[in-house]
Amino acid sequence: MHDRPVTLAAVIGAHGVTGEVRLKLFAQGVESLKHYKSFAIGDRVLTLKTIRPGPNGAVARFAEIGDRTAAEALRGTALTVARSALPPLAEGEYYHVDLIDLPCVSSEGEDLGKIVAVENFGAGDILEIERPDTKRFMVPIKAVDIGEDKAVIDALFIV
Repeated sequence: MHDRPVTLAAVIGAHGVTGEVRLKLFAQGVESLKHYKSFAIGDRVLTLKTIRPGPNGAVARFAEIGDRTAAEALRGTALTVARSALPPLAEGEYYHVDLIDLPCVSSEGEDLGKIVAVENFGAGDILEIERPDTKRFMVPIKAVDIGEDKAVIDALFIV
């Protein structure tokens, strides 16, 4: 497992005149973000003071942001934490960040490339695999055995 940054929210604008920001959430709700005391935005760190449900996600106040101008300047900024800061997972669970760039082989041993995206169109997670020739195909997660160093894809699902 690499300690890559994981995006949990993005600033979508200012809220009011005192420096609060509106957030689009990529985590499981406002409560899940309360566990983190700070978020990285590139090389900077923002210290979370408060967070509450808001329009289209959440409204947060950071110690380093004191007015609307500073809040507006953050529009479009991703708020990240290190992968190691995320809670441990139960057996069979995974974080998308752990799957991206994971090498893939078929159940028959063929090198298939790597996972480049995890999508969900409503019926469960789908992995997008990029072959070495840059062509891509998708497979349902249920057809994949996820290991720590590679993903093995059932040959019946390979196109």
